[in-house]
Amino acid sequence: MLNKRALSSHANGNDENNAVSQVHRPMTRKLAAQIANKKQCFPEDVLKPKESSESFKIFEDDEAQPVPMALETTESPKDHMEVEMEDIFEEPVLDIDSSDTNNTLAVVEYVADLYAHYRKTESFGMVSPSYMVAQQSDINEKMRAILIDWLIEVHHKFDLQHETLFLTVNLIDRFLAKQNVVRKKLQLVGLVAMLLACKYEEVSVPVVDDLIFISDKAYSRSEILEMEKLMLNTLEFNMSVPTAYVFLKRYLKAAQSDSKLEQMASYLIELCLVEYEMVKFAPSFLAAVTVYTAQCSLYGFKQWSKTCEWHTNYSEHQLLECSRMIVGYHEKAGTGRLTGAYRKYNISKFGYAAKCEPAKFMLT
Repeated sequence: MLNKRALSSHANGNDENNAVSQVHRPMTRKLAAQIANKKQCFPEDVLKPKESSESFKIFEDDEAQPVPMALETTESPKDHMEVEMEDIFEEPVLDIDSSDTNNTLAVVEYVADLYAHYRKTESFGMVSPSYMVAQQSDINEKMRAILIDWLIEVHHKFDLQHETLFLTVNLIDRFLAKQNVVRKKLQLVGLVAMLLACKYEEVSVPVVDDLIFISDKAYSRSEILEMEKLMLNTLEFNMSVPTAYVFLKRYLKAAQSDSKLEQMASYLIELCLVEYEMVKFAPSFLAAVTVYTAQCSLYGFKQWSKTCEWHTNYSEHQLLECSRMIVGYHEKAGTGRLTGAYRKYNISKFGYAAKCEPAKFMLT
């Protein structure tokens, strides 16, 4: 039998009491919305909780409390909260240096500061993307490409460090951006740039006679030494610049790379060294985009983790346009006259990286 209060509530249409009477059944979203809309129109004195002991007992009872809208489900509130946490879960950024804590050569305590410094100073080692037109009158982009393609072979023949090749190309561009050179001296510029890079990076440095021999005696010893003086003075003896290879090593670590990815990224970035249009990109950006393109080439899909984005400071969206350019270089690498990098990476020492199919799906 219904009591007087329930009958009175039903007969008079008291909305607030009707809302309370729903506590013994699940609250639907529609009912909750109706109650919320009606409460917005009520005076404050109506919305204040009643002081009666009966009202207090109703809301004191845990089982009778209205179920919040966010937790309305047939499952328990705890289970629903766990589902929601899974929905908003984000990929974590990995600590890529934790495994090197005991490796003093990894300088874990300073590595973040070092790369922050490299990012700040990398622009000082860059040149204007229009320097070839502005500064040079007797050489052009194609001649530069032929020179660097040849130097890639020379670098491989002498079995030099990776850093040496990147510094060599950097010295060439910085010198040509300041000093006009006639075409018959362009090869000499390349040889001297490699000699200086070897003195900076290598333990065992090729002697001048080796350079004379490799150039088929096109230049004399005195010409090489004179060009060395001119280049050092033009560059004001500034040899310490962060190249793309400095960043490449760090970004491969962020990508948790294996040997295949390392060889593939090295191959693609050497293809970029030949291309004059890549001069406009910062070394850190060029390193990031080659790692990204190498991942796409090996795995067949776009892959750029939160860890890579965190350590490179470049999003996948920023890399896409340049990545498509690199895929184009990859497609034509084995054709034409400039095949130095392709032949270099088409041997077992470099894991036959040149045989890997380019990521053509990036072009669609």
